[in-house]
Amino acid sequence: MSVVRIMGTETEFGISVPGRPDANPMVNSGRVVQAYAQAHGHRHLAHQWDYAGEAPLDDARGWSVARRAAHPSMRTDEWADDPTVANVILTNGARLYVDHAHPEYSAPETRTPRDAVIWDRAGELVASHAMELLAGEAPHDAPGNDPRHGDPVVLYKNNTDGKGASYGFHENYLMTRETPFERIVTDLTPFFVSRPLICGAGRVGIGAESGVAGYQISARADFFEQRVGLETTFRRPIINTRDEPHATPERYRRLHVIVGDATLADVAALVRMGATSLVLGLIEAGGLAAYRVSAADLTPADPVAAMHQLSHDPTLRATVRTDSGRTITGLQLQWAYYQLVQSHLARVYGGEIDPATAEVLLRWEDLLTRLEADPMSAAALVDWVAKLKLLQGYRDRDGLAWDDPRLAAIDIQWSDLRPGKGLARRLEAAGRIERLVPQDDVRRAVDQAPEDTRAWFRGECLRRYGDAVLAASWDSLVFELPGRSALQRVATLEPLRGTKERTAALLDRCPDAATLLAELTSR
Repeated sequence: MSVVRIMGTETEFGISVPGRPDANPMVNSGRVVQAYAQAHGHRHLAHQWDYAGEAPLDDARGWSVARRAAHPSMRTDEWADDPTVANVILTNGARLYVDHAHPEYSAPETRTPRDAVIWDRAGELVASHAMELLAGEAPHDAPGNDPRHGDPVVLYKNNTDGKGASYGFHENYLMTRETPFERIVTDLTPFFVSRPLICGAGRVGIGAESGVAGYQISARADFFEQRVGLETTFRRPIINTRDEPHATPERYRRLHVIVGDATLADVAALVRMGATSLVLGLIEAGGLAAYRVSAADLTPADPVAAMHQLSHDPTLRATVRTDSGRTITGLQLQWAYYQLVQSHLARVYGGEIDPATAEVLLRWEDLLTRLEADPMSAAALVDWVAKLKLLQGYRDRDGLAWDDPRLAAIDIQWSDLRPGKGLARRLEAAGRIERLVPQDDVRRAVDQAPEDTRAWFRGECLRRYGDAVLAASWDSLVFELPGRSALQRVATLEPLRGTKERTAALLDRCPDAATLLAELTSR
């Protein structure tokens, strides 16, 4: 067991047009995508995503929702017929598109938590560049439909508008298909209920509409309404059941995690991805029962209520009652999982673990130790603590109550992605939030795909043969070649077969897409 597995993130950015509260978010999200795409030479904007392999209504519990009964927001495979949806695949292997009236950056597949942080942060630079393009003066000879014409926009890496709307930060982890989904639900629920303590974004306001004054740990906890379910935009579940692996379905399942917050602190992001990967490894290897731990001792009797309750208590003293009648704190739940992972690693590896796993374990333990001793000692590591420390400073100085609108404004400014505007990044620049990944690595990740996953093959095909690529997805590339009436679809179902090591020589000897396809079909 190791943290190493195929993983990735998806970020829906908050969007606003200063001075224009009536601005259409769908239209302006499209402008964001189009401006970035045109500036970087992408010619296909509306239909570049290959929806052929998508199955958003398949449920991991063994059934599919009838299309006529599914909410329109769940039928994402129908978006190919919507001319207003802007899609583009980037040369770093990521997807930039409009999702539910928000610009979304879906990062390419990575294999380590540190790489996941790098390519997630690359999405912030993509968003920042798009804003700059829209804020700049359009050239005098620009066509009338140039997306830069019109109002500038502001993008935020946040989670809610504070008025009842929440938008997603999702994670994806590839798992073995052999793992029973029932075990995933049983053994993962207590971990997810308590996970915001180590990676929550923090939020001013209690309740989905921030109707109660206060501060809480998770920005999105109040928007979750059930333990298990297929939905992602309403009746949100702690465990999402979408069975859409984007890989060889007989071998893999993709755990689509919708319960997290969009965050800006590197350490919290690293631990979020790494600790989750380690817990999934534990579950794949037999789970809690393999270590004679009763899930009833850890699982809150009402997981949704427990998630809300723990989020509403930044002192970390709140307890919840488990199925077995035990009372337990969120930190105790996290310590239980940390110790189970340590026991499993010792059993499997005898203490010999890879550097990526060692880094996550060290950071996870340090976070829990700090939060247990004094939550404020984790202010350089976790968003919710750093934000609380900043807000409390304003409250102490100016005597502000939690319902003061100035605190809500600071909360929004925390995640502003304009250079020099966002408070989180300003604190990081001042050394008050620890940075893990070098900026040069993040800048490189804007254009370059991870070399150790199939994202490299996808990104390089876009870079080298962009004019011939009609569409793409996580598990396919569709080529349109002159003189051929039929489109040529190349499946990329195995996430580790499109790496630089395995495909660089092939691409180097293929000067054009026709040659590449000839080589691939002759094998």
